[in-house]
Amino acid sequence: MSKEIFFSDATRLAELIRRRDISPVEVMQAHLDRIEETNPQVNAIVTVAAGALEAARAAEAAVMAGEPLGPLHGVPFTVKDSIDTAGVMTQRGSPIFKNRLPTEDATSVARIKAAGGILLAKTNLPEFSYWIESDNLLSGRTNNPWDLSRTPGGSSGGESAAIAAGMSPLGLGTDLAISVRGPAAQTGIASMKATHGSVPMTGIWPRAPRRFWHVGPMARSVRDLALAFSQLSGPDGQDAFSSSAPRLSDGLRFNVSRPLRIGWMTGPGFGPIDGEVAAVVRAAAQALSSMGIAVEQVGIPALERDVALDIFNRIHVMEMKPAFAAATAGRRPDEIYKMAKTMLSLPDSSMAEFIEAEQAAERLKDGFADYFSRYDALITQVLPIPAHKHGVDRFIIEGQSVDATWLQGATVPLNVTGLPGVALPFGPSREGLPISVQIVGKWHDEAAILHIASLLEAVSPMKGAHPAL
Repeated sequence: MSKEIFFSDATRLAELIRRRDISPVEVMQAHLDRIEETNPQVNAIVTVAAGALEAARAAEAAVMAGEPLGPLHGVPFTVKDSIDTAGVMTQRGSPIFKNRLPTEDATSVARIKAAGGILLAKTNLPEFSYWIESDNLLSGRTNNPWDLSRTPGGSSGGESAAIAAGMSPLGLGTDLAISVRGPAAQTGIASMKATHGSVPMTGIWPRAPRRFWHVGPMARSVRDLALAFSQLSGPDGQDAFSSSAPRLSDGLRFNVSRPLRIGWMTGPGFGPIDGEVAAVVRAAAQALSSMGIAVEQVGIPALERDVALDIFNRIHVMEMKPAFAAATAGRRPDEIYKMAKTMLSLPDSSMAEFIEAEQAAERLKDGFADYFSRYDALITQVLPIPAHKHGVDRFIIEGQSVDATWLQGATVPLNVTGLPGVALPFGPSREGLPISVQIVGKWHDEAAILHIASLLEAVSPMKGAHPAL
């Protein structure tokens, strides 16, 4: 029964709890046991919430008393260790913040709790949420449960590894350029970066800058993403970026009274892509076409004119360095890991370069606006390769040598433009590793991409697959 519990999705667990087929205490204990069994190998969990089992007992009492239950009542969830959790350490992957104990929950955490979720644990990340691998001086390196010699990605790699390994059914991660979608792709789970501002960043470092940052759900199913997003979205009166767009209040509800039109592409503009990853993107497009949906290969000229990764680098370094400088001021070199040191050593863009990058970002948004005037969604890769070995910083992809930042080539355009995207596993690699596709939608049209993702999920070769750890 334990395996049935810890590889179930959050929606299923909530249903079983409401029907009294299983108790919140059983669910929590199964996940605590799974953490004890597998975390020594994976190192995804950095702090277990001391009150988790007690909260599960209170949730069970509420069920038995016939009290009103939230949509996630009694379901455990985990949280990336950059997101504040009241009374549970939030250490940001750095000795600088060792034993830091917030007094308030981040807005996103408070909303999942309000829906009945129970905080189970905090998960690993790179220092300050800033790299494509989850490794730091405080809690060490997280391994991919599909292959311990490989990375589960970053910066929400601890979260993705915990869910993939059955240690958690649902989690919260953050995404600056890749960080909920990339790790999800590397570990074969689902995740969503919603339209920028849909989910408040209140209670998450850094407070500024926030315009490329997102917080989003990571889960075992598309319906879990929809359920979590329905609870997470909407302004909180504290994050000025948080928007008042209509909330997704009814799961995967989507107006299907008109035909969908979907484009797919693997580049140019995203950098090189491995042939087997490109084949999975084509397979996803063909699967949608076989359902009677109008699907065609497309190009977006704006992505070729203005490379999103270049735009991001020129703007973000200028914006982010002050936050890194403030966090590390007066600290010993042995307290600071390599990515913070790298960020602080990077040269600033000139003002002319910065202004040109700002204008390029606007051109890129215009290019996507033009595309979405004709199409409902775009299918692309998430990553150009499957999960890679630990510590690799250069890759040969289809004969082209690129540095590790190019793993973000197809994800960072959504951060620069603020567009929503879902990552979903859709095929195994030759080595049996997950390969995912990215479903990109119009601004504030999360319902459409969740609907399309659910169609693909139903026919995915990876449906029901999980690591044999």
